[in-house]
Order: sequence, then structure tokens, then C-alpha cells
Amino acid sequence: MASKDSGSDRFEYLQNLVTEFQDTDCEESKEQVLANLANFAYDPRNMEDLRRLQVTELFLDMLTEENDNFVEFGIGGLCNMSMDRESRDEILHSDGIDLVKNCLSSRRDETVLSAITTLMNLTTASSRSHTADEAVVQCMVRLSLSENPRMRNLATVYLEDYCPVEQVRRVREEENRGQCQTALGIPLPKN
Repeated sequence: MASKDSGSDRFEYLQNLVTEFQDTDCEESKEQVLANLANFAYDPRNMEDLRRLQVTELFLDMLTEENDNFVEFGIGGLCNMSMDRESRDEILHSDGIDLVKNCLSSRRDETVLSAITTLMNLTTASSRSHTADEAVVQCMVRLSLSENPRMRNLATVYLEDYCPVEQVRRVREEENRGQCQTALGIPLPKN
């Protein structure tokens, strides 16, 4: 009986967080709630409740906000949720890949790292053509040259494990010849 009560208490707490986010006009309070929801999305026990409360959509909505903290917490939450198969499918069916790809151009390293990891989690046999398209490969090649070792290593893993070898080779050659000016649809990170 105790586990059922703790489950309903958890749902009620998460529901209160979502309500607080919707009801407050204070950006600082919204940021705090988003950060809390992103942290709760790390625990698989919360996935069903978070999906019921449409937190996936809330995180996706945050990716188009002007507030960099909203974007960072939104992509962080999606990164955590995308580890769960049902949540991953929900993100894919909500056309979330393009929103996630846009985060690759953020000036914030944590946002970019979460976006790369989310793309990894969203890659399936049917989504790979979109998560490893030409623009993403160009962006990952650039990120693999980053001075930030976490960024460099994660982008390298992405290129090696999620992208077609021939495509990566071609993009690297174009990059070396200076032919890659922009990634289609993704503003490249500043050097």
C-alpha cells in the first residue's frame, strides 16, 4: 500500500509543478520548475506520470523560447526523457527532431551536449535519415573540432556510431577544402 501512496504522491507533486509553471508569470520561477521537471525526467519511475502530464510537449515548447535557460532545461529534460522508448516515440511523433537539431547551434555547451545526446537517443532505423542528415553531419564534424573535450568526444562518437561512414568522409573532405560554409538548416556553432 505504501508504494501506491508514494506513486500517487509523486504524480500529485509533478502535477503541482506543471500547474505552477503554467500559472506563474515569473521567469525565474518557471526556470526553477523546468529544472526540477528535467531532473525528475532522469528517473524512469516518473516517465509515465510525466507523459500523462504532457511534460514532453512542455519541454519541446521550451526549445523555441528566447530565454536560454528555458531552452537549456527543455533540452535537458528531453534528453532524459528520450532514454525511455515510449517518450522517445512521443518526441519523434511530435516532429521533435528539428527542434532538437536547432539546439546544436546554441552558445551554451550544456544545451549542445544535451542536443547531441538527445539525437543519439532519438536515432532509430526509421529516423536515422533525419538524425544523421547532411546538416547534422556537417555540424558534428565542426563540433568534433571543439576545444571542449566533452563536446569533441561526444560529436566524435556521434559521427562514428550514428552517421554513414562515406557521408562523414565526404563532409570532412569538403570541410578541409573550405567548402562547408553552413549546415543546411542548422546555424553552425561559433568557433
